[in-house]
Amino acid sequence: MSTEFTTWLRGRSDDQLRALVTVRPELITPVPAHLEGLAARASSPSAIGRVLDRLDRFTLSVVETLAVLPEPIGYKPLRTQMARALPGAAGSPFQGALKETVERLRTLALVYGPDSALALAPGVREVLEAPAGLGPPAEELFRHHPAERLAELIHDVGGEGDTKEALAELLGDPETVGRLIQDVSPQARSALNELAWGPASGRVPNARREVRAATAQSPIEQLLSRALLGATGEETVVLPREVGLFLRDGRIHQDLSPVPPALDGPERAQELSDRTAAGQAFTFTRAVEELCERWSVDPPGVLRSGGLAVRDLKRAASLLDVPEWVAGLIIEVAHAAGLVAASGSVDGDWLPTPTYDGWRVKGTEDRWVVLATTWLTMDRVPGVIGERDERDRLLNALHPDLRRPVAAEIRTTTLGILSAAGPGVAPTLESVRERLAWEQPRRRGGQRDQLVEFTLREAEQIGITGLGAIVGHGRALLPGGSRTASAGQLLVPLLPEPLDHVLLQADLTAVAPGPLTSDLRRWLGLAADVESTGGATVYRFGEQSIRRALDAGQGADEMLAMLERHSATPVPQPLSYLITDVARRHGRMRVGTASAYVRCDDPSLLDEVMADRRALPLRLRRLAPTVIASKTSRPTLVDSLRAMGYAPVAESLDGDVIITQLDVRRTDGQPVVRSTATFTGLEADVVAAAVRAVRAGDAARRSRRVPVDAPEGQVPRSPASATITALREAIRQGSQVWIGYLDSQGNATSRILEPARMEGGYLTAYDETRAAVHRFALHRITGIADIN
Repeated sequence: MSTEFTTWLRGRSDDQLRALVTVRPELITPVPAHLEGLAARASSPSAIGRVLDRLDRFTLSVVETLAVLPEPIGYKPLRTQMARALPGAAGSPFQGALKETVERLRTLALVYGPDSALALAPGVREVLEAPAGLGPPAEELFRHHPAERLAELIHDVGGEGDTKEALAELLGDPETVGRLIQDVSPQARSALNELAWGPASGRVPNARREVRAATAQSPIEQLLSRALLGATGEETVVLPREVGLFLRDGRIHQDLSPVPPALDGPERAQELSDRTAAGQAFTFTRAVEELCERWSVDPPGVLRSGGLAVRDLKRAASLLDVPEWVAGLIIEVAHAAGLVAASGSVDGDWLPTPTYDGWRVKGTEDRWVVLATTWLTMDRVPGVIGERDERDRLLNALHPDLRRPVAAEIRTTTLGILSAAGPGVAPTLESVRERLAWEQPRRRGGQRDQLVEFTLREAEQIGITGLGAIVGHGRALLPGGSRTASAGQLLVPLLPEPLDHVLLQADLTAVAPGPLTSDLRRWLGLAADVESTGGATVYRFGEQSIRRALDAGQGADEMLAMLERHSATPVPQPLSYLITDVARRHGRMRVGTASAYVRCDDPSLLDEVMADRRALPLRLRRLAPTVIASKTSRPTLVDSLRAMGYAPVAESLDGDVIITQLDVRRTDGQPVVRSTATFTGLEADVVAAAVRAVRAGDAARRSRRVPVDAPEGQVPRSPASATITALREAIRQGSQVWIGYLDSQGNATSRILEPARMEGGYLTAYDETRAAVHRFALHRITGIADIN
């Protein structure tokens, strides 16, 4: 750690230190004891790498330029070097951008010193790998070469000596490098030009061969013998930095821009995008609810690997009438939101959780906000469902290996780029990738490009974007979004109004001309089967669906009253007859346990059952004119009689009808929900308290203050509320106070404190009477008074 850097950091004002820890909160987690500790933490490789990853391309190029040029360097030489890579850079926009960038780097403590002597913070050079695509300096590249080999290289270059410093000095002379390049063949010069703008390394066989300029035959041997290339491995060669700068004509970067690339794409009417996204948000929310309702009745099993079987994913896609990737998205979001979980690790089922019961009674807008926020912050990537991992194993839905730590950050960043495009602009995928590459140049990779594509596709499906453009309720989900209204409030006026009626047809169907209320849709899902979906949903009533509703406790009169109440047309006579007929036959026959028994008030109906050959496997026995016993189980007997055309109902031991609840299966425990919360920054009070604590600790460390005597007189006493209020005011003003404090033995002592922060029932402060930083339990403070 540089002493100059620590001194510079100590000379920063409190406002500047607060700005530093605000943009780099990891520096005060936990709060360092003094400024030397803060400087050491700011210079650590992990902290530097973290902040470099957040720099845009232009800001990073300034850091790379300072890393390549010898330091300290003045602002004017830096501006001159940067200007060479920008067409028309002599204008004021570039100069203003460069000044702002240098000041930002000072705020981040990556650059320190005045404009006349700018320098990189300690550790930045070590973290930067191949700045601007340049190779290492010659002194570093040839440091492992023996003296004999160095002497040969220096001789062939045209100098004298046997040290790496002597070789580096020769390669640092442009005339020498120019002469060496002129001596090699056109093929060798072509190889140098390919490495000039990076990457500066290449692969050749037997890279460590020792050749002389006089005996070199191939183009690579010509370059190796003249130190225009250096071997760093058995098959790796690197272009020395001095040679690379010569080939670039002294420029460090080829082309730069202080402004990000424009976001290109078609323009949409904002109102149309909002309505489209709202309709998709409604559809996605209903799809999650439909999935949970289906799995309440017929849950899929949990694979031994912990995921969902491919056939169950296909079945869910068929039931929801969506592509498989959309079904995977719905399932993953429901799982991440805690609405679906496994009922057991072995032989378990994927079932809705108790959380789902609370979620489904909320308004549509509130339910959507839960789902959209979950998708934005979860670390799971539904888009990779169906792909294979490095072991060639299939990645199923709900598989544990679908987690990607950077997923949430990339989603937030990508949507932030869409938000920056302006109202109604739908940027193309390539445009978004180029913009993201400019904003985060150190994080480029195939995985990120794939995640960006998934983000745009899934955001459209969930309803955060409409026709490719981000909408108001989607923008409100992002950090720093709408401050006047929440996402739910912005979504409410755009949602379709749920209908509470259907159109009953004479062909035993019901047409829902739009989205139905949750209660009506759930009831129709029980009493009828979905025949088709689209702009209008068609439900078909049948004997099996009517019996399903009767099994769930519905009565014929109740069902007819429900239809009359919610039908815009009169109830057709065929439908009334169907309900009445099924209800009349439903429950005439009752099944209990004998293993099972059949009880019926009509002996002739039991005679018919006993005479039916299909009943032979049931091993029936007549116990009384109205009772038949069977050795099969009650569920088997009920299913068999229904298959024979009868309509029995199950009966309990007390003779009561057992009502089948089709939608009450839930997991026993709470789901494990993993998400990556978006960091929104430290509170101003926390930042101010941390800076005061660091300043106080640094002052104590440097001056080695001696304890001071507390004022004479009675120990201060005041009400607890007044004490807390006075301490908060002292923290805000940074002033000293006199307190009374009970020690561990209960003795009242007197202290002079400089409070720093108060949290968790404790006060952290610099104790003037002990000349050290201590934590004080608030309940032991007897009172507070001003220092006269």
